[in-house]
Amino acid sequence: MSITPHYRSIQQLLQAQSFSIDEYQREYKWDTKNIIELLTDLQDKFLSCYQSNHQTNAVSSYEDYFLGSIIVSKRNGKNYLIDGQQRVTSITLILIYLYRAAKEKGLPIISTLAPLIYSDHLGSPRFNLDISERLPVIEALFKGEPFTSDGKEESIQTMYKRYVDIEDKDLVGELDESLPHFIYWLMTKVGLIEIATDNDNYAYAIFETMNDRGKPLSPVDMLKAYLLAPVEETELRRSANIVWKQQILDLICWGGDHDTERDAACIKAWFRSQYAETKREGKAGATDKDWELIGSVFHRWVRDNSIRIGLGKPERNLDIIRNELPFFSSAYQLILGASKTYTPGLESVFYNAHNEFTWQTTVLMAPLCVNDDTECIRKKIAITSTYLDIWLMRRVVNYIRVGYSGTSYTMYKLCMEIRNKSLEELVTILTNRLKNEDDVTFEGSKSRGRLGISDLRLNQFSRRYIYHFIARLTSYVEVQSGMPNLFDKYVDRTSSNSCDIEHIIADNYHLYQSEFSSNEEFQSWRNHVVNLLLLPADVNRSYQDKTFEEKAPHYATQNLYAASLTENTYHHKPRFLAFRDNFKLPFKSFNSFGQNEHKERYQLVKDLADLVWSHDRLEKILSE
Repeated sequence: MSITPHYRSIQQLLQAQSFSIDEYQREYKWDTKNIIELLTDLQDKFLSCYQSNHQTNAVSSYEDYFLGSIIVSKRNGKNYLIDGQQRVTSITLILIYLYRAAKEKGLPIISTLAPLIYSDHLGSPRFNLDISERLPVIEALFKGEPFTSDGKEESIQTMYKRYVDIEDKDLVGELDESLPHFIYWLMTKVGLIEIATDNDNYAYAIFETMNDRGKPLSPVDMLKAYLLAPVEETELRRSANIVWKQQILDLICWGGDHDTERDAACIKAWFRSQYAETKREGKAGATDKDWELIGSVFHRWVRDNSIRIGLGKPERNLDIIRNELPFFSSAYQLILGASKTYTPGLESVFYNAHNEFTWQTTVLMAPLCVNDDTECIRKKIAITSTYLDIWLMRRVVNYIRVGYSGTSYTMYKLCMEIRNKSLEELVTILTNRLKNEDDVTFEGSKSRGRLGISDLRLNQFSRRYIYHFIARLTSYVEVQSGMPNLFDKYVDRTSSNSCDIEHIIADNYHLYQSEFSSNEEFQSWRNHVVNLLLLPADVNRSYQDKTFEEKAPHYATQNLYAASLTENTYHHKPRFLAFRDNFKLPFKSFNSFGQNEHKERYQLVKDLADLVWSHDRLEKILSE
């Protein structure tokens, strides 16, 4: 049997080497969680070594990251991936993203990156992921060309969605000046074992052996074994085991979506929120502390910290299983449900999930106490998620990044501050944070030199947040005017006619030459959040480059925020007018729309934002 295992760095594996798969191989299946977890793990490992004063050659001394193993069958001059196409495809998508970012920044590293994505084949480029039906999406992503995955094969649709996830993660923005270091580290210090053979039968025998002969205990299994170990009485062990198994099964099968990692995710959020007291320092060579260890090897962390958290004796271990696990599992599932379904009273959980704020579940569990009743639990979750909503939106309108790594320390400190607090204490702490301790507001941030809404314009970073921002203003105006709350409909991108961002101003600089000194100045103004609406896609397309005067009559039949630009909206809508007058909001219609009208509309947008994201919402939840 000719079998050759080799450790390969990403660069060694993909440098001028292509991989194919057999037709009967399964589709590319990674979901958002898989790609985000990989990106987060890579970023965390890199940042644990990186220092701002490092030259790129310092990367050679950084720690390695192991991706596991792949199995390759070499035949007919090609490499066929028998096991590992999910990881190789995902790494290729990440490399394409980094290549495009490096090219846009003019980094010379693109000449080193390019051969990991494609190679020269008799004068023509050949992509190293050489799967014929997937080449169109790879080529379009690599070249930055428009591409639609609608109606395409499952793998093509999934690859395109995962690339969008990678872009949304904004790894390049979070890395900032360390981007070249990260790329070199990814190429040279991230690797895997390539098990190669020239015989298909051997390849599949290896695959079956590695995947079928026994399944190792998971961290969840090992945690259960540790907790049950001191419980000697047979009936107590049996009953506790039944409770454990049922709770884990409920988590895994929650929502009808079988997810074998959901139980571990719940336990990580629970232990971090309730027990983490230390966090790794943000410098090279720093060792992992509670926060990081719970996120990776929580079963070992529990064992090593058993005295501090009171474990080791049967009574306390049984309490964890019979009381804490069911309590926090139930809270976790409540948060998951409100994250996916727009739930009255827990709307802010949905808002934060729509903004893909990764730390939400952990933070929302921090103030909970096992003896809290159902109403108290819901109110604590509502208050804390509302705080996160305000905190988050204040930052994104100021172009402050709120990714996983960048907010990790802040969320750790927040968990420590609100842990096990009463409702009254929780509102006091969070309101004080917003009113007195937060330098970042919708008007800007002096310490960061940011200008808030006055500088909020449509670009690659802000698009998703502006979409959310306008949807919130739109739904708020309608709810306050006695209409249904349609926020979840406005942001549902899976519907057949989902909403798009509509520019009030036509993309025609010549119409506005008298007001602007250049097309660049005009485009900057045109893309300001004040000059944007949400409209159904078919309506948006039908307007195209029509002038405001041509489009305005049609706005009257759309959502109330858009319709408020037109005269008809101010007739026969008493609840809308009462809302306007009660809050002294400068709603008004316009016959034309230029810089003066923009200034008037800006005041309305700012006033609405102050209402939608008012810190008074926390006290209101408490008093309800």
